[in-house]
Amino acid sequence: MGTEITLDVAGMSVTYSKNHRGIDHGSIFQEQDRKAIRSDQLDYDWFEENNEDPTPFEMAFTRPLKYVVPRLELLGFNLEYVRREYDAVAQDWLEERHRLQVFDERPIPDMMSFAEFGAFAAAHPLDSLDDTVVSNMDVASEAKIRGRFDGTQLDRIPTYGPGTRGYSERNFFGALVNFLDPYSILRLLAEIDANKDAPVVWQYGLLVQNGYETERAFVPHARRTETFLIATEGSSDIHILKHALALLRPEIADFFRFIDVSEGHPFSGTGSLAKFAEGLAKIDVHNQVLFVFDNDAEGLEAHQRLSALTLPVNMRGMMLPELDEFRSFPAIGPEGLHCADINRRAAAIECYLDLDVGDYPAAKVRWTNHKKSLDTYQGALEFKDAYRKEFLKQTVQTLAEGAYDAHRIEAVLESLVAECVAIAIDKCREVDLATPRKIN
Repeated sequence: MGTEITLDVAGMSVTYSKNHRGIDHGSIFQEQDRKAIRSDQLDYDWFEENNEDPTPFEMAFTRPLKYVVPRLELLGFNLEYVRREYDAVAQDWLEERHRLQVFDERPIPDMMSFAEFGAFAAAHPLDSLDDTVVSNMDVASEAKIRGRFDGTQLDRIPTYGPGTRGYSERNFFGALVNFLDPYSILRLLAEIDANKDAPVVWQYGLLVQNGYETERAFVPHARRTETFLIATEGSSDIHILKHALALLRPEIADFFRFIDVSEGHPFSGTGSLAKFAEGLAKIDVHNQVLFVFDNDAEGLEAHQRLSALTLPVNMRGMMLPELDEFRSFPAIGPEGLHCADINRRAAAIECYLDLDVGDYPAAKVRWTNHKKSLDTYQGALEFKDAYRKEFLKQTVQTLAEGAYDAHRIEAVLESLVAECVAIAIDKCREVDLATPRKIN
């Protein structure tokens, strides 16, 4: 009979393989998600009678659906991608129905729009669906399985046909939606509040113990080709961003790589970063790269220079986000201390840290040189190294206790992640949307 391995959400399989690993789902999990969980495929009475430990057979990766979502998005599976995939499959299916009308004279209904399909999924939360197996495949049994879906024009769902069946109500629902990529299904179902805590499970123990794969085949964390190289102007930016990800985005921190600055930054400075970006674009590097510039005059000039280039889809540039609270920020120059808008003029990454920590004077920037090309002044935050050192001391506990204000660095991470998701989506656009991954 062999051994099946599935990727499940709330007990509903979105893809499966037999006697081999199939799709590598390690990227949507982290090491802390590895644990032994009860398996429906095991005879626990046998283990008890033979005084055997079932744990090796129970090994799996499991993570709540809501915590899988940010990892799916960094793999390119956001709602916009799911919509485009749905529309592509629906169009292909509609064209196929028209070609087959020579043999099937039934009228062809309009396909559900993506919004309608989302509403259909929302009307059937996974935990509300009966998972009882109906073994007899007679008319009465099929009616029982499909009962909840009475009144739904199932033939408006792409790929639905007479052969669409299930062995339980939940399994039948899975059969109705499995024309999408497994990760698209997960991303769509995650939009439903009732599904957010549903466990996503990839249980591999039985496959390993039965000799079809080795445990080495089941490794968590983002693969190297799925990670993003974050290139910054200096080593301080790297230290701050790495620490911020570890504290505030640990569930996706493994998706980000940084240049090794243990022996100094290889291209420190705004101009050097821009030249580095230009060089990478010209030599067709396949790594996913995000170039991060400060929200100051030098960063603006370099970002404008980069924007004039035609970058490949795997590369993007960004400036640190403009913030409303920077529109009136203490700044000192020849005319004394005044409040000024430091966006695009003086907001280096240290400005996004908590500026009320430590025994320092009130935070302010000092105007330095005039940027003739932009007709504006460049500024620098005073005591910026001290603010950086204070941030690097912070722990998850100090943040949880409210002892440190991290809302500005949170805004930086939101922008950084959004740009990386955009890179991943552009990369996914090169895939045939009408051909989801399904391995059996």
